[in-house]
Amino acid sequence: MSYSPSANDVRELRERTGAGIMDAKAALGEAEGDLGKAIEILRVKGQASAAKRSGRSTSEGAVASYIHATGKVGVLVEIQCETDFVARNEDFQDFAREVAIHIAGSPSVPQYVSVEEIPEEAKEAERKVFAAKAAEEGKPEGIIKKIVEGQISKWSQDVALLEQEHIRTDMHEGKTIEQLRQELAANTGENIRIARFARFAVGEPE
Repeated sequence: MSYSPSANDVRELRERTGAGIMDAKAALGEAEGDLGKAIEILRVKGQASAAKRSGRSTSEGAVASYIHATGKVGVLVEIQCETDFVARNEDFQDFAREVAIHIAGSPSVPQYVSVEEIPEEAKEAERKVFAAKAAEEGKPEGIIKKIVEGQISKWSQDVALLEQEHIRTDMHEGKTIEQLRQELAANTGENIRIARFARFAVGEPE
């Protein structure tokens, strides 16, 4: 007799992954009730689906704004999707606002949407700074390059929005902006893209 997941199991899996009802049922059936395996099945399928969606055109979307309670920090962010129907979806609107809130409050202010967007000249400028610091600290010349590349990798993740963990850690269970984007893409079935953002703070240079 084939395994039939209970309503409670389906609900728990959906709460933990954001998957749709049918996807949750199918994953639990394939995993024969093992919640951990079901989560892994959904993760793998979600990544595969996201890869297919990533090449699709995003000609719709919305611009979200957030002004901090102090009135001294504000953010505009453009989130793109494939259809106007999804752009008006409550989950889509919530995601856009959550991204804006993160950009406004993140202690590591993002400078680029993704690591891939970081210009090589910006990386080279940071390499020079890291190399000079390593030399001042007396690090052996032979390992300075390895040290610098490790620091560049960390710096790239620090300044790329998608790599950052959302500041509302409890609400989003420590997920990165990219993980939240992937979840929304899986739930809507569309390619979701953070196109650009702008952060304004009183007293900070443009």
